[in-house]
Amino acid sequence: MPYRRSVALLDALAAVAPGTVLREGLDRILQASMGALIVVGDGPEVLNICSGGFLLDAAYSPQRLSELAKMDGAIILASDASRIARANVHLVPNPNVPTSETGTRHRTAERVARSIAVPVVSVSEDMQVINVYVGDDKHPLEAIPRLLNRANQALQTLERYKARLDSVQQALSTLEVEDLVTLRDVVMVLQRTEMVRRIAEELTLTIIELGEDGRLVRLQLEELMGGVADDRRLVIRDYFHEDSEWHLEQALVALADLDTDDLLDLKSVAAGLHLGSAGIDIDTHVEPRGYRLLAKVPRLPDAIVERIVERFGNLQKIMRATIDDLDDVEGVGETRARAIKEGLSRLAETSILDRYS
Repeated sequence: MPYRRSVALLDALAAVAPGTVLREGLDRILQASMGALIVVGDGPEVLNICSGGFLLDAAYSPQRLSELAKMDGAIILASDASRIARANVHLVPNPNVPTSETGTRHRTAERVARSIAVPVVSVSEDMQVINVYVGDDKHPLEAIPRLLNRANQALQTLERYKARLDSVQQALSTLEVEDLVTLRDVVMVLQRTEMVRRIAEELTLTIIELGEDGRLVRLQLEELMGGVADDRRLVIRDYFHEDSEWHLEQALVALADLDTDDLLDLKSVAAGLHLGSAGIDIDTHVEPRGYRLLAKVPRLPDAIVERIVERFGNLQKIMRATIDDLDDVEGVGETRARAIKEGLSRLAETSILDRYS
């Protein structure tokens, strides 16, 4: 199963991203060649493992954080990092909690994060590294130039994969119009869609780490990913076999959960999404229901699309339907029926011209 960062870790990384007051304080500690152990949360579960130190309850500032880091003990912040609750605290987490760290500060940080649901930040005096611990996750913060370089490389990769996805989606549209779709064509689109989604997910993490320096990268990502999630859902709706124990959301989760080897195997993708059995011939002919192409008709509500598909059953019957046939569907009306007919005709003409031009 592909590794996924927890929401809690993403929130913690956003809290220490460049441009935040907490990151400014951490950078001051690092620049002064000091170490620190900081717990972001002052609830009862945190206080239960605190020993010694002194109560502050002072407003947070980067300067105060760096001054308090001169002492050996841990610093306890409010959950929103707006106040410094305690300083010079000795943390006593459960010693039976496993840890892979070696240094005293980092072992304590990992054990605290695994014991209670709060982010813990350690600043290494010797290694000059900031690590964020949340649950079982550990994430070292990287320098901005390195993050920007990684983001640019990811964007270039995403652009190449997105171009390939656009190509196979256009080919699928043409084959749907001509009623020549095979299971292979469908799975190739879903495979490419999932690859693009995973690259975008990795890039999103980098953008979160970049904070205010990631605005332009975020805009490029949003432009590249526009409509990808919707197309992914619509392709599955067009072809998967729904029953009482298998629904659309489960199919979407199953696609996201495929490991890399299975994602590269077209038969494994087809079987995993219930598009066919494990031994099915992926070159077998399949028929789309019509959700995806109907979604391309301007100003056509989802409820109307649902009724049209329910009434006609598949795309070929929808395309052969007359204006009167479409008008008979509840909520369509003559004007909308004409727009649907003309919209599908234009899509069919464009798809075929693109294929043979």
